[in-house]
Amino acid sequence: QVQLVESGGGLVQAGGSLRLSCVASGRFSRLNAVAWHRQAPGKQRELVAAITIGGATTYVASMKDRFTISRDNAKNSVFLQMNSLKPEDTAVYYCNADVVIRPFSRAENYWGQGTQVTVSS
Repeated sequence: QVQLVESGGGLVQAGGSLRLSCVASGRFSRLNAVAWHRQAPGKQRELVAAITIGGATTYVASMKDRFTISRDNAKNSVFLQMNSLKPEDTAVYYCNADVVIRPFSRAENYWGQGTQVTVSS
């Protein structure tokens, strides 16, 4: 069974920074594309950023200048550096990954349990 565990959330003042981590564990062959999503209270879950196994990145335009996604394939980890945080960034941040369980098999999609980010004004 594959698990994605997020960490690094917390309470920060507006203008501050946080670095989120997502670590994949369990028995699998390869961690493919990984994305960070977030869900604010009363709102739909939305994509924040994504990164391929090769390191190509995609960002939601409104966050591109403040957030940076990166990964360490050797540690099956993906990170989200968030700078210049705003109160509207308050949300639960989720890690979502395509995981190849066995070589040459199709990737399966997994979600983490989320980490709370709260930005105070």
